Amino acid sequence: MTSAARTEPSGTEPSGTVRDPLRDADRLRDADRLRDAEPLRDADPLRDLVEAMDVLRSPGGCPWDAEQTHESLVRYLLEETYELVETIETGDRAGLREELGDVLFQVVFHARIAAEDQDDPFTLDDVAADLVAKLHRRHPHVFGDDEYVDAAHLTTRWDQIKQQEKARASVLDGIPLDQGALSRAQKVVSRAQRAGLPDDGAADGGAAKAPGPVGLTSEEVGAELLAVVRRAQAADVDAEGALRAALRTLESEIRDVERHAGP
Repeated sequence: MTSAARTEPSGTEPSGTVRDPLRDADRLRDADRLRDAEPLRDADPLRDLVEAMDVLRSPGGCPWDAEQTHESLVRYLLEETYELVETIETGDRAGLREELGDVLFQVVFHARIAAEDQDDPFTLDDVAADLVAKLHRRHPHVFGDDEYVDAAHLTTRWDQIKQQEKARASVLDGIPLDQGALSRAQKVVSRAQRAGLPDDGAADGGAAKAPGPVGLTSEEVGAELLAVVRRAQAADVDAEGALRAALRTLESEIRDVERHAGP
């Protein structure tokens, strides 16, 4: 979903918005050029996308786009991401291409807003440069002197590099608190298992520990989760809230183990 597909509220640019130092006349001329031109098909479509976003945010562009902020765009970023996931899960090839574009638009939109910040501006080029540098750091077996051993060693090394880069005190640091309880739980358990930390026990009241891999299919796991939701519904229990509470207990246990283990 692009901005043109949304209902644009009336109004003008928000007060206090910092604009690019180029002259307004140049902006208006660029806006006219892009509005009147056929879809751009030159050798650098990413540049064209950045220029189009620049025009949308500039005088003579789109009032709706001009008044957006990082905060106001969060809902659209989430929506576009879920729409992209759906095309992947349903095998919608044409939809995949479109939704990848919509997610890319959100990235370019946020980068354009960031470039307007008076105190700490950065551009899409800065974002890309940081990403390239991180890819090099995170893949020493490709860009450095490390040797590839196996997938398990690679994952362990990846975790070590991330922990060093971000000076994390716990393997749980960096897992978003706003992430859905189920996906967050899977992330916590995965991090704990890779670090050799306990991932069951008191958090489930001492109930039976999770069985090891027994060849469960995705459909079987989905059915089991749905059955749990049905039981929670019958008992008038908020399944999401219950999982969050159990997860907080588990995270507390993991952090206690880390603290007692020392450096």
